[in-house]
Amino acid sequence: MDLKVQRDLFIGFFRSTMLGYGGGPSAIPLVHAEVVKRYRWMNDEEFSDVLALGNTLPGPIATKMAGYIGYRVGGTLGMINALVATVLPTVILMIVLIGFLAAFRDSKIVQGMTQAVSPVVGVMLATLAYDFFKQSKKNLGWTKACVLSLISVAAFVLLNIHPALIITFFMVYALLYKPSKEKKQDHQKSVSGGM
Repeated sequence: MDLKVQRDLFIGFFRSTMLGYGGGPSAIPLVHAEVVKRYRWMNDEEFSDVLALGNTLPGPIATKMAGYIGYRVGGTLGMINALVATVLPTVILMIVLIGFLAAFRDSKIVQGMTQAVSPVVGVMLATLAYDFFKQSKKNLGWTKACVLSLISVAAFVLLNIHPALIITFFMVYALLYKPSKEKKQDHQKSVSGGM
């Protein structure tokens, strides 16, 4: 058992949960910053896979990601550690602040603070989406990345298809899709292997 890894897991998920005002989706860019940029437990592609898989499963995204990443980095103890770091601080703060929040929920200041945070969360999510788009452009090329993005936006906005179904469709597509470079390499290996 590596205590430094367990400490880093707790600190990373605690920090992203405490600063992720607005729920699970607002914490995703913060989890990305901790997992990919600060501790380098995953790269962008692995993180986007975890995020896509987490979005297809029921329940809060933050706890699903914490559980998987914690298990991957630190085993069963890491999973428990990351889940505790994600859930416990929020529960304690809710219990402590419930009376305060109830007393001031109609305050213009509190409502203004809540409204002011929304654009920040939107910018953080847009930045993360742009990073994922750049990653897909590198793997697929501009044309396919743009076409797949437009298809997903049209399916979600115009056809009102649930995001989990769109993500599932693209996961199946990714499993069946084999880039032409890999096909050529496979063909070359089979030709050279036959000689």
